Amino acid sequence: MKKISYYLLLVLAFSQVQAQKDFQGIAVYESKTQTPKFEGMRGGNRDITPEMQKNMEERMKKMLEKTFILNFDKTASIYKEEEKLETPGQQGGGMRMMMSSMMGGGGTFYKDVKSKTYTVDKEFMGKEFLVKDSLPKLNWKLEQETKKIGGYTCYKATAVKEASKTDFRNFRPKNEDDKKETAEKKTNFEDNFEIPKEIVVTAWYSPEIPINQGPENYWGLPGLILELNDGTTTILCSKIVLNAKEKADIKAPTKGKEISQKDYDETVVKKMKEFREMNRGRAGGPPPMGR
Repeated sequence: MKKISYYLLLVLAFSQVQAQKDFQGIAVYESKTQTPKFEGMRGGNRDITPEMQKNMEERMKKMLEKTFILNFDKTASIYKEEEKLETPGQQGGGMRMMMSSMMGGGGTFYKDVKSKTYTVDKEFMGKEFLVKDSLPKLNWKLEQETKKIGGYTCYKATAVKEASKTDFRNFRPKNEDDKKETAEKKTNFEDNFEIPKEIVVTAWYSPEIPINQGPENYWGLPGLILELNDGTTTILCSKIVLNAKEKADIKAPTKGKEISQKDYDETVVKKMKEFREMNRGRAGGPPPMGR
């Protein structure tokens, strides 16, 4: 009898270990970013009418509304934008591709919280990069405030981080004093906007899903992050599926020129500076999106 009981305990222990090993989940996130205003972007180009300006803002709004899928297990995850077919006439051409690269875009974002590293494949101006680096460590402040998201009890956490210079979503309109100083130069988009040094991140995580994961490169909380706001962007989980029959292949991407995050950012900043200088002096600045 003792041998049978011991055997059953071994089977139960093995089953629990196996269940943890095979544990997987899927989280669907809806990402929305506050649309920047293009006031003053027309500059001296009278060909850009208020109607065209409004159209540019509407297209920008649609570009900033995205759906992402997070496949995760106990230690790793892949975060990728859901592919959508565009209707004819909605393509944004080269401008769309460039903006996508600067709005948190990319292929597969792989996080390994055990080794505290990430890998993401990105395409920028026709070149493929494989960014590999250490996961950013945020000093999360855990708070007692709670709320329900999709039936899960979530707790609030906040942190302050340095704003990325290569993420278009961090652009903020300049204040009135800065605008007056650049009034004669406002022929380019960048002349009307600036990037703050720091941004406040607010996350809502659920200990009911005890994994150290979240959207994009966010992690480090005692539960899956179901909602996140990092300035002008809000990412909200709309669906969760745990232990689906079909398991995802959670592996890091391998395609592209391997580069660190710092070197990639410097490359993007350099190219965008060249792009800005090339367009500076043109009365109309960048062409309307979609043309």
